[in-house]
Amino acid sequence: MSYTGPEFDPPQPERPGRPGRPRRAPVVVLGALAAGGLLGWLAYAAVGASGDGPAPQASHTVAAPATGTRTPPSAPHSPAARSSASSPSPSGSHAAGDDGKAPGAPAASGPLKGKVVVIDPGHNPGNSRHTAEINRRVDIGTDSKECDTTGTSTNGGYAEAAFTLDVAHRLRTLLEQQGATVKLTHDDGVPPWGPCVDERARIGNEAHADAAVSIHADGSAPGNRGFHVILPAAVHAGAADTRPIAAASRRLGASIAGNFVRVTGEPPSNYLGGGTGLVTRRDLGGLNLSTVPKVFIECGNMRDGTDAARLTSGSWRQRAAEGISEGIVAFLRAS
Repeated sequence: MSYTGPEFDPPQPERPGRPGRPRRAPVVVLGALAAGGLLGWLAYAAVGASGDGPAPQASHTVAAPATGTRTPPSAPHSPAARSSASSPSPSGSHAAGDDGKAPGAPAASGPLKGKVVVIDPGHNPGNSRHTAEINRRVDIGTDSKECDTTGTSTNGGYAEAAFTLDVAHRLRTLLEQQGATVKLTHDDGVPPWGPCVDERARIGNEAHADAAVSIHADGSAPGNRGFHVILPAAVHAGAADTRPIAAASRRLGASIAGNFVRVTGEPPSNYLGGGTGLVTRRDLGGLNLSTVPKVFIECGNMRDGTDAARLTSGSWRQRAAEGISEGIVAFLRAS
């Protein structure tokens, strides 16, 4: 997510030892998580991450994943498996077979049959051609903000909007394999820009989603790296009332964070969240206006060289989708 523009004004990075304001220990305690969930994180920390980099330090306490069966890997003949094996270079296009897409695929029988998941790929590749439209302000309850932004990119020019759509396609395939009905807020140029942040929330609400996830990548300073999951604060202002979904959204976010770090090896953010991988905000329209459990995930920092190398790897994007999928599956099976 680019932190350019009013919709995405960032919280200030934490400053340890600020006078008169004791720092909260980086521990997430969620009684609703399954009792055995910590084992997955402890096992991960013990053996280290398999993939592009070292495991996060054990001092970073991340909410453990809820217990549940890991999402089965894609079959060798599936588009997602071919994409993961080939690690295609990012191009911004989505040729069939390169991104795990399964457009129009009927929901299979599985543990998530009857569940609805809405995936919101952050931004839209067409936003840069529709600046007047995306600059229009919309009401988010606590304020009015821009309809949307163009997002950020790596220093090499790989756009956040291309990244989020690619991961969304892979995630859709994995969730449909578990039996879920999956809806995307936009897909391959439809609509050609946006949707606006209020409409993105409305799509999840009208689908009566059991879970909704908005996928992003950050545009922070080099050296700031790692992922974080953004949770909705308990907001009650104007059209926004997240009080009924704040607790469930926190469980969803904790489940995704715990599984994401385990599957991808990406550490929790070193500049937000105090090492927990979780950040609560009240200034994002996509969260404020949601009436279903919803979170954002910033999968890494596109402006940091280490993170950018992961975000531009097709095999790592497949693992990112798997980590998010497993977090959603664990949350829904525990609900």
